[in-house]
Amino acid sequence: MGLFSNKQKTAFPWVKLTSSEQLQELLQSSETKPVLLFKHSTRCSISSMALNRFENQMDPEKATCVYLDLLVYRSLSNEIEALTGVQHQSPQAILISNHKVIYTETHNGISASDILKLI
Repeated sequence: MGLFSNKQKTAFPWVKLTSSEQLQELLQSSETKPVLLFKHSTRCSISSMALNRFENQMDPEKATCVYLDLLVYRSLSNEIEALTGVQHQSPQAILISNHKVIYTETHNGISASDILKLI
């Protein structure tokens, strides 16, 4: 298509993390499909750039992609740190498979292509 395509970008199919119970269910589900936790601060331009780049490069069929709004659910980030041992950062991507962290990266180091290689 040309420069001014009529194709619209579809919204990325995020699962929004909002509770401890949901976090436990997601960690359990990592036995059958990898879970990618993306911690995002809506006040941070670096976080917004990392999120946008991730959404443009990631294949959401390969993992359950989970979005955590840090401004609203900061306590869940603390819980993730306690459960995984991964120190809190923002933005941050954590890939979990079979209850184990197999990838973690922050800021401009977040790479959907690196994540896809591990899945």
